[in-house]
Amino acid sequence: MSCRLYIGCCGFPFARSRYYKVFRTVELQRTFYDLPEPEYADRLRGEAPSGFHWNMKAWQALTHPLSSPTWRRAKRRPSGNPENIGLLKPTRENLEAWRLVREFAERLGARVVVLQTPPSLKPSQEAAEWIKRFFAEINASEAPFTVGWEPRGGWNSRPDLLRGILCGTGVIHIVDPFRARPLVCSGQRILYYRLHGRGGGEVNYRYRYTEEDFRELAEILEKDLNTVETVYVMFNNVYMGDDARRFREYLTGIGLEAC
Repeated sequence: MSCRLYIGCCGFPFARSRYYKVFRTVELQRTFYDLPEPEYADRLRGEAPSGFHWNMKAWQALTHPLSSPTWRRAKRRPSGNPENIGLLKPTRENLEAWRLVREFAERLGARVVVLQTPPSLKPSQEAAEWIKRFFAEINASEAPFTVGWEPRGGWNSRPDLLRGILCGTGVIHIVDPFRARPLVCSGQRILYYRLHGRGGGEVNYRYRYTEEDFRELAEILEKDLNTVETVYVMFNNVYMGDDARRFREYLTGIGLEAC
């Protein structure tokens, strides 16, 4: 039977050669700040063992305006009108950025491409309409991978807006399961979780997960596996390598198979 529950990290907490021996999935982070050349995707795909599941965080040119502090780490910026960059706007600049992201994802063999928007993108009918247009323009439902959106800034309290955007475009709703429940559309086959630590605001990266957290998360996952085919649980905290390993061991101990 093929694996249905994958545990991994957002980024490599230690050397890739060691990571491949411990985990069977990762979310590539390097693609967020500066999208590498497609040849880098070829190299990664070639060095990973057979059956390894690649996911990736999409280039910030799609999600973050140039005023975002995340651009300080970037070596290059996209060309075009600065007002048209980021926030999932259906602009020529963003559609070109998506073309590059899609090419890289296809070369990598990505299973899920994560679009994480910043808190500055607040929920509104206007924003919902342009985001839905963007997902329609990129034909997300026909991509050879799953497109996932992790919204910050209050969107998770507006299921009415989320449903109008996601259901029908083929995009899945990504959340931290300790902070929100995902909106699941009819026919959806994949759930994708990103764990940013408990407490604090929307993130608490220095949090170390406890066995009680694992028990709570396992209960969520057992229910999820009755609804969808595959679930990814991606740790994104300082201790992610250790926490992900410990959680997988916990699942084995309670008889829940995970890769």
